[in-house]
Amino acid sequence: MPTIELKGVSKFYGKLAAVDHVDLRIEEGEYITILGPSGCGKTTLIRMIAGIITPSEGMVTIGGKDMSGVPIEDRDIGYVFQNIALFPNLNVQDNVSYSPRVKGKEITEQDGISHKYLELVKLLDKMEMFPHELCGGEQQKVSLARALATGSKVLLLDEPLSALDARVRVDLRYDLRRLVKSLGITTVHVTHDQEEAMSVSDRIVLMKMGAVVEIGSPEQLYTKPQKIFTANFVGETNLLEGWVKSVADGITKIGLRDEAIVEVLNATFRPGVPVVISIRPEFVFPFTSGLHATISIITYMGTYWHIQALADSEDRVDFDVPISDGKLYSVGQEVYLMINKKAAVVYPRPIEGIAEAVKLE
Repeated sequence: MPTIELKGVSKFYGKLAAVDHVDLRIEEGEYITILGPSGCGKTTLIRMIAGIITPSEGMVTIGGKDMSGVPIEDRDIGYVFQNIALFPNLNVQDNVSYSPRVKGKEITEQDGISHKYLELVKLLDKMEMFPHELCGGEQQKVSLARALATGSKVLLLDEPLSALDARVRVDLRYDLRRLVKSLGITTVHVTHDQEEAMSVSDRIVLMKMGAVVEIGSPEQLYTKPQKIFTANFVGETNLLEGWVKSVADGITKIGLRDEAIVEVLNATFRPGVPVVISIRPEFVFPFTSGLHATISIITYMGTYWHIQALADSEDRVDFDVPISDGKLYSVGQEVYLMINKKAAVVYPRPIEGIAEAVKLE
């Protein structure tokens, strides 16, 4: 299976950089997700890989071959669009066998290819139906089967699940991962849905304003994000402003704005340095001592309560309480909150301020 490499790839529209000097290598058989807010350049990036858009600068290679000037039909890729694009006048089997037919393959081979991929997406029993007779999830599965039937070793997925209902999206993303990994296809998947990216990816490429912010496995970006933007965008987190008070025996003590002290492990900052603590809600616990806060919002999430509280330091602190604990909380209730010092990640406080550092545009 081919590798994909982007070397200094940019796309400018006048003075606007839709994509700004991106370097990225995607290994053979790897499932990469390009994640980011709307307008960050992720769709522009995948379309430059496909050859739909020509880069202003830089080079795209597939399998080590420079794709400059190579049209989309000659790049040996399968492409699944956000908007389901099937031929309405063709049934499911004919939609899937379209590429083999155009390539001049014998009818028996066309049928064999279409049957193979319809069986993979579990739609072989609906091959005589027309697109309008299928639900949205089934239509997108047909689109996927058609892309796979091209025989391409690279699959590009441009927001393939965004037009589907929430329940269908959840089911189909697992099918996507299962299919492409079983076939060993090099896959690039664009999405703005962080949960979708976390569930399907080998690695995630997080973008903001045309540039790559951070690249890593889902676990790396969630548990040990290198950038404060990543911590805030991938999952939910609490961001607490403070100053390093002391460092001793591997424990860093950080004072918040109300002089409350939070302890964290493995932070590498000197005393006096202004910092920001990132701590996920699942690692914040009601305790007999700690940060004093007042509960402002309680949200029932099925298996747990998601609770927002305002600390005396004026930081908002969210925490999760399993329903199985049997504990009841109320708005206006005062609580003490303790954080898991091993799970905290500490960043230097951004000069531009937290709000500016984590904004989406």
